[in-house]
Amino acid sequence: MTWHQLTTEEALLKLNSSPTGLSAEEAAIRLTQYGANIIPEKSGRSAFAILLAQFTDLLIIILIVSAIVAACIGDLKDAIPIIAIVLINAAIGFTQEFRAEQSLIALKKMAGQTARVVREGTLRNIPARDLVPGDLVLVEAGSVVPADLRLLDTARLQIDEAALTGESAPVEKTSRVLTDRELPLGDRVNMAWRGTVTVYGRGTGVVTATGTKTELGAIATLLSEGVEPKTPLQIRLAQFGKRLSAAILIICVILFGVGIQRGEPLVLMLLTAISLAVAAIPEALPAVVTIALAFGARKMANRNALVRRLPAVETLGSVTCICTDKTGTLTMNRMEVTEVCVDGNRLPASAISVVMPEPAALRLNDKLTILITAAVLNNDTRPGESGSLSGDPTEIALTTLAESCGFPKEVLEQRFPRIAELPFDSDRKLMTTFHRCGTGIVSLTKGSLEAIAGRSQPEQTSVAAAEAMAAQGLRTIGFAVRYWDKLPEQITSETAEAGLAFLGVAGIMDPPRPEAAEAVQLCKSAGITVIMITGDHASTATAIAESLGIASADDPPAITGKELEQLATGSLAELAARTRVYARVAPSQKLQIVTALQGRGEFVAMTGDGVNDAPALQRAEIGIAMGITGTDVAKGAAAMVLLDDNFATIVGAIEEGRRIYRNILRFIVYSLTSNAGTIWLVFLAPVLGLPLPLLPVQILWLNLLCDSLPGLALTAEPATENLMRQPPIPRNEGIFSCGRGRWIILNGLVLGITGLCLQKYGIATGLPWQSMVFTYLILSRMAMALQVRSRHESLLKIGIFSNKPLIAAIAATVMLQLVVIYLPFMQEIFRTEALDWRALAAVLAGATLILVTGELAKLVQRWLHKERV
Repeated sequence: MTWHQLTTEEALLKLNSSPTGLSAEEAAIRLTQYGANIIPEKSGRSAFAILLAQFTDLLIIILIVSAIVAACIGDLKDAIPIIAIVLINAAIGFTQEFRAEQSLIALKKMAGQTARVVREGTLRNIPARDLVPGDLVLVEAGSVVPADLRLLDTARLQIDEAALTGESAPVEKTSRVLTDRELPLGDRVNMAWRGTVTVYGRGTGVVTATGTKTELGAIATLLSEGVEPKTPLQIRLAQFGKRLSAAILIICVILFGVGIQRGEPLVLMLLTAISLAVAAIPEALPAVVTIALAFGARKMANRNALVRRLPAVETLGSVTCICTDKTGTLTMNRMEVTEVCVDGNRLPASAISVVMPEPAALRLNDKLTILITAAVLNNDTRPGESGSLSGDPTEIALTTLAESCGFPKEVLEQRFPRIAELPFDSDRKLMTTFHRCGTGIVSLTKGSLEAIAGRSQPEQTSVAAAEAMAAQGLRTIGFAVRYWDKLPEQITSETAEAGLAFLGVAGIMDPPRPEAAEAVQLCKSAGITVIMITGDHASTATAIAESLGIASADDPPAITGKELEQLATGSLAELAARTRVYARVAPSQKLQIVTALQGRGEFVAMTGDGVNDAPALQRAEIGIAMGITGTDVAKGAAAMVLLDDNFATIVGAIEEGRRIYRNILRFIVYSLTSNAGTIWLVFLAPVLGLPLPLLPVQILWLNLLCDSLPGLALTAEPATENLMRQPPIPRNEGIFSCGRGRWIILNGLVLGITGLCLQKYGIATGLPWQSMVFTYLILSRMAMALQVRSRHESLLKIGIFSNKPLIAAIAATVMLQLVVIYLPFMQEIFRTEALDWRALAAVLAGATLILVTGELAKLVQRWLHKERV
């Protein structure tokens, strides 16, 4: 129903209501018919369901099965650590998910607890949940609108709709009929929307919708229907787990068959195959990923980016497009006078220099002085409780300008006391105040430029300059003056607002954040497109976008919500590829834009602070809410909250997300390369007629020791210098993409063949070859941990000690292996022998060879091409 097109009488008739309101009986009937004026909470999963979901990942299932098998055959030393890792991972995941989304609860809180309603001609307070369509509701300054209303009468009523529509300035309301059926919400000035806040005046409206039928309720419905997409890492690890499990199964079956054919004992081959399967799986991966994300989240919090869901940390690395709200995100979320135009000359507010006038000196010889004086005298702002100004945001901006010019409001009010006024109304779009000025009277008038120009004689240069200001997105306020010998007997618009002398124009806007332009440029250098989606006017949005570098004069013009509604199905996806600014859009349209971008393969981050942003925040791959100005609904729908509301913080968060993702890849490459070396060694030895190089217990110790401390230390690898000059991580990039699969196989093969040579040497020389191979695999893995820090840059260039946790982890791992080799009781457990200097020298030579061949391979690679880590 287009309620804004109906007259007040038609609206009351349509709702079967009257100026005296509903009767108690009729209200009770309608409450039964329409239901309570509440927004139902989204039903969440039970705690048990959340806990059970932590064990459904394929890699986790493989680990659990492996642990059970290991326990059944008596290898508790391996089973217990695996189960412990699985449980720690599940506990962390459960804790994160159990802190369920609070979006709909926040929406309920915003609706208000009570409402002032007229029933049977009597004004009474009732719970807001009991409102029904047809009720007459009174709204006044400070109250939250409890339902959607068609306004019946208004008295200077202004409502802050920023949280719903994105418009920064409060909207002045009226009760007159609007004829355009397709008006966006922000332009339906005869309507009041649930959840918005009355900031000035009062009004009465008839309830047109309650509960989920309200505009706020529609947003709640979108939120309840939304499904969070899986993160890139979750998708990649799921694919990785499937491929890895299949490969491991095939290798173990082949190894078991070859061993049996060679006459190896059945039990030994069974234990070896199972042990190799366990060793091939990087069982530390879930813990390493979770810990890396947790450390990253802590680091981001120190940089004012609070992560609500851990996977969001790595999601940032794949972002290709940021859809950002304007108000409070890119701008300061406060009105500010930026320019003043007098006699056709545009002056920046910071360049204004005037002297406060004496009572007898307020004359037209200095229009700028009079304009500044009018800005503070024709103004109803008052000091607030905290010392800040309270009142209409536009008037606060004018008062702030005057005080910055040295015109204190309290001093001017004493010099030019107000003796009469014509209050502002939406029909005249003017406000006039009368003040004593020496022995005479001066009237100061402010209002829309059109209204001021129609009652004065502005020079053409001033009109042209003011039009240019408006074209640049500034809200223009005109000023005029008239001098009187005495106060008019009848103060009416016809007598008091005629024959005015034009003073000039003030240009007001919500200014961009100083750091936003640099942040936008950094996003561009990182291959990330920035798109503005706002509920504000197109001219304002375009001006802000161009000043920040989001859009240029060569880009397509801003698209409005009304134009989006007229697009044919499928046209939005094509339009989304070129458009950088969307203005006057509805909440559902924000969601459509994000969906269209995702349909084009974009990986979307959505920033915002209002209720209207919540569905898109939830739908995007990562939603980023403003922590200071953001509503609870926006924060609840977002995966990350900016504690300082600083758009530039997003850039730092993206860099951290990229660093963490690449470090997780480093661990995976390190672990799989090392495991591949072990598999090649154990697989090829029987084929070449050599005995099994390792015992099952040694394989398990090798994997557990080397994947724990060094693996975690790799997540502390610092960001590379060119990290933010690289394009986003492609959506379809797999774990083995960018040459990582080839690198794993070839380096694993080198590691395994070197181990075979060491085994053959030990057998030929009578040295304890099995302990040599065992120790070699530990040291070669430490060499591999150093190599994977960069697959193309020399270790000397990146600095051996630039990752101190890794050096400490390598030292600890080597010490633990020496304990296993040289302590008698550990020798019994792991069936090892002490190594003399010849055996140690051979082991060190093999590990050094891995380091040297890796550096040589990097050198050749740098000659040919560079691949991203």
